[in-house]
Amino acid sequence: MASHRKPRSRIPAPLTGHSRRTAVGFTTAALASVTLLSQSANAAPTDPKPAAQSIEQVKEKVDTLYHQAETATQRYNAAKERTDQQRAKVDKLLDSVAQRTEKLNEARRMLGNYAAAQYRDGGMARSAATLLFSNDPQDVFDQSHLMDRMTGRQKQAVDDFQKQRVKAAKERGKASESLASLTASQKQLKVQKKTVQDKLTEARRLLANLTAKEKARLAAIEKKKAEEARRKAAELAEKQRQEAAARKKQQEQEQQNAGGSGSTAPATPSAPAGSSKAAQAIAFAKAQLGKPYVWGATGPSSFDCSGLTQAAWKSAGISLPRTTWDQVKAGTRVSTSQLQPGDLVFFYDDISHVGLYIGDGMMIHAPKPGDVVKKAPITEMPIYGSVRPS
Repeated sequence: MASHRKPRSRIPAPLTGHSRRTAVGFTTAALASVTLLSQSANAAPTDPKPAAQSIEQVKEKVDTLYHQAETATQRYNAAKERTDQQRAKVDKLLDSVAQRTEKLNEARRMLGNYAAAQYRDGGMARSAATLLFSNDPQDVFDQSHLMDRMTGRQKQAVDDFQKQRVKAAKERGKASESLASLTASQKQLKVQKKTVQDKLTEARRLLANLTAKEKARLAAIEKKKAEEARRKAAELAEKQRQEAAARKKQQEQEQQNAGGSGSTAPATPSAPAGSSKAAQAIAFAKAQLGKPYVWGATGPSSFDCSGLTQAAWKSAGISLPRTTWDQVKAGTRVSTSQLQPGDLVFFYDDISHVGLYIGDGMMIHAPKPGDVVKKAPITEMPIYGSVRPS
């Protein structure tokens, strides 16, 4: 039997100084590469947010999401208003259709009675029956011999039947169109609702992923921003007082000059027309302080921004539209320097937020989800413009 020989192990050649350093270098680099790859593989799936994202960037993104949600809320409010109006219109039309159908049935019964009587008398039974069951009674009307054989009361019954039939068809057509419009409004309402919910969910997710330290840092940033807004509001209030004093002085001077010439110049009012109503609107808004912001809400337990201003002025007897985009058109435009308590202040270029001015650069508003109705400086957001409701 042939013997098996063990393979000879190859003995590595001794390393020179240079080759030893090279091998050590390669080994170190390889280990470093493996370590980095391992760290990257382990970190990727567990990191809740991009490492390069600073707390300032997170805040900016959250603020943007809230702003987008508020814009979508106004679209939701508009779609809901259209839906409610369309639903009311449909209900009214359906009631009208029911009433018209009852009148049509009454006309049909009357015509049937005449047909039965004529049948018993051997008269126009076939013609009346043809009229009653014809898809187009007008074809029957065109037969002059039928009309000639009818009495006045019979003709009236036929006329009533035809009239009610035409009107009932028109009412059903209107109801069908309104139902189609209502369905479209409901679909739009659903889309806007989902948009709002998606934006708010994303904002909450970003905030939930913050560590305690990051949340403290975010609170500090927001506090600093609020302090800056209050400082600007105080400056604005002082500017308003100075301009009001200057206007008053000018009015007094004009009155003196007018008095010397024997005429009296009308004074420019220093308070908005109906300022008692403005005071009532403010009193209502103050009574809502602390109630939660809920998008799409109009009270009494929660509000969104335009829902609050609408309810406040409604308490003073003035009806405002539902959305910020319509409220900005409901009154007289005033400059920021001439704001008076009760005026509406609108924010952002897309006019997606509104607050009720209460004086001294401050307003009452419903800010955003997770917050409550509160007082705040009007300088904490970019102002679009202001309106004095009337």
